[in-house]
Amino acid sequence: MFLKRLSCLSLVVAAVAIAARQPGEPFKAGFNFFSKEQDVQLGQATAKQVSEQYQAVQDQFLQSYVRRIGDRLAAAPQARQSGFPFTFTVLNVGEVNAFALPGGPMFIYTGLLKTVDNEAQLAGVMGHEMAHVILRHGTHQASKANLIQIPAVLAGGLIGNSTTLGQLAKLGIGFTANSYILSFSRDAESEADALGSYLMADAGYDPVDMARFFQKLGGEGGRSQGLQFFSDHPNPGNRETAIRAEMRSIPQRNYGYQTGDFGRMKQKLNTLPPPPAKRAAQAQ
Repeated sequence: MFLKRLSCLSLVVAAVAIAARQPGEPFKAGFNFFSKEQDVQLGQATAKQVSEQYQAVQDQFLQSYVRRIGDRLAAAPQARQSGFPFTFTVLNVGEVNAFALPGGPMFIYTGLLKTVDNEAQLAGVMGHEMAHVILRHGTHQASKANLIQIPAVLAGGLIGNSTTLGQLAKLGIGFTANSYILSFSRDAESEADALGSYLMADAGYDPVDMARFFQKLGGEGGRSQGLQFFSDHPNPGNRETAIRAEMRSIPQRNYGYQTGDFGRMKQKLNTLPPPPAKRAAQAQ
């Protein structure tokens, strides 16, 4: 048992010893007890819980619109090389937020769609969330928080079954909205900004629009809207400066891509029913 604890602590020391990533350097995921296959299993199982608690938007145009942007981001090399099967679902929730689960399921709130000023800002938030998945920040954080217990739980079988999910829940590990596991550190936010900028550039969107949207939420007039978003996406500071520094390492691109349906998306939002109350999750 002592050797196991020592081994776990060695992993932490090694993780901390890694120098901070500089603009243009390769992206490296942190240490992780979960396999990539377990990320996918966990994300799919948790996505079912999300569907029990929140109402998906029934308007197929809105779902298709967001999916087209997501699929364009997912076509970037870094996303394809991750091997994760990304999916995109619009939820009828008034808060300004979005989150992605390990392995690829992403959920976008209607409150976010109402707040973005252009399509590139929406792509920025989605690229940022996709980067969290690619870098495996959620299961990395869970691994750090439970160095001793996690390996034993993962040895018990498929992570998507109710028993394993129940054991993770007893350790305080959950991945649905507002979970502390999805409340990332400022370093993780900086990494997601940086990788998200590459995804945006490959998709034809200007990465600076990501920083401008986050700045809008954090500025005067946007703070009330940004409270929910920044509760689990802490602002690392100097976002626009950092993203512009990253862009110097990105091959020259022609920005300005648009689906042409942003205005129609805004109009469709006005026809939706009011967001329903959050439903309690069914017992596992």
